[in-house]
Amino acid sequence: MKRPVLTALVFALALVHAPMQARDVPANALPIPPSGVLGVGDAQLTPAFWIGLQAQPDRQILSRAQVDAQNAKLFQLDPTMHDLAALPATLPREQVAAWIGHLSQRPTHALYDEHGQPVPTTALDKIENDMALDTIPAQTTVRYGLVVERAALRTFPTTLRVFSSDDDHDIDRFQESAEFPGTPVAIVHTSRDGQWLFVVSPRYAAWMQKRYVAEGAKDAVLAYAAKTPYRIVTGPSVRTVFTPEQPAVSQLQLDMATRVPLLATLPADQPVNGQTPYAAYTLQLPIRKDDGSLELVPALLQKNTDTAADYLPLTPRNLITQAFKFLGERYGWGHSYDGRDCSGFVSDVYRSLGVQMPRNTGDQAKSPALEHRLFTAADSHAVRLQAAMQLRLGDLVYIPGHVMMVLGQWQGQPWVIHDVLGMSYLKPDGSVAHVKLNAVSVTPLLPMLYGKDGSTFIDHMTSIVRMRR
Repeated sequence: MKRPVLTALVFALALVHAPMQARDVPANALPIPPSGVLGVGDAQLTPAFWIGLQAQPDRQILSRAQVDAQNAKLFQLDPTMHDLAALPATLPREQVAAWIGHLSQRPTHALYDEHGQPVPTTALDKIENDMALDTIPAQTTVRYGLVVERAALRTFPTTLRVFSSDDDHDIDRFQESAEFPGTPVAIVHTSRDGQWLFVVSPRYAAWMQKRYVAEGAKDAVLAYAAKTPYRIVTGPSVRTVFTPEQPAVSQLQLDMATRVPLLATLPADQPVNGQTPYAAYTLQLPIRKDDGSLELVPALLQKNTDTAADYLPLTPRNLITQAFKFLGERYGWGHSYDGRDCSGFVSDVYRSLGVQMPRNTGDQAKSPALEHRLFTAADSHAVRLQAAMQLRLGDLVYIPGHVMMVLGQWQGQPWVIHDVLGMSYLKPDGSVAHVKLNAVSVTPLLPMLYGKDGSTFIDHMTSIVRMRR
């Protein structure tokens, strides 16, 4: 996902209307199956196929110590990441206004609502007024809280969904991202109606509905995020056990990479929320009391769900397996639809392996804490092609507004898994195929067309990020 233009993945559906010249022979030797997804059959839709291409599938790409060092460097050097523990007790008006102003800029282009009707200027006026920028004090006392359920991060304090065209119903331009239960946030401002908070999380700063945040003391909030022992969600998502005794944590969705502390102080032979805990993990989860304050309560998670005692080792097998757990999931701009977009997909996969990343594509591509190779207009197609042919598993390939994770080299060219709206490519007869994907998909990289001029994705590469020694 990319701001502020928010072009993410529009290129993938930009229909190419004229025949084009094939540029790279390997890209055009692939079969076209009934699905239209070039070169991809049932075998390529299994993690076992790509794991089988790895000479050492269980070798460590980065050790845990190396991952921890990289994460520390990320929070130290990358301005898009926020060390909540380092925030001062109060913030000057200029800092709070800068955070909000960086994100919440009034749109200058036409927007449409869910019914395809233009969004009136009066609606935008109200949204701007609701931000209550005039009420930011000279010094803001920072408050803290824990997110209690999966919650949207919004550009403005509104649930209004807006789109760039009257026939688009997917890419809500006011949707930024989402945070998962247990995420700590700093609260730095409140909307005029009191129903929205401007929060700073470890990887984002945006508006969140107040009902999703339980406020507590800074020490308690940050201590929760660091508690041991814990479980890491390693499946796409899991849900806690149903419990009428504690509805706030009943069947609560926990997404991949969520870290939840275990509550080890309760007697093993006593029920938790009316149920024996012997076949489940007893988690400690935050809930929001009626007065908005934080309370930590027990909840059960079945032991047969997809979780682990720690972040998974960063190995080829685990990287491929984790990525394929999202295969076929519907594309969700800004983590909408209970899903992910392209940058959310790669970051959730890597975070399940302990690797922290910025949220958006532009920030990931150029992060000073990540090893990357940047491309400029001076880099020729030949130079870019050579770089593509050297891509290895786990490399992240960036073009404007989009990121792809490399699965490896097969049939003489690189293959990727990515959360993408669609693909276009040149067929052997010179016509152009357009395939709507709108999901996490496996595709070859080289044949992917970018625009009407016949350029390809690799012609528009901005960066390659490498997670390896």
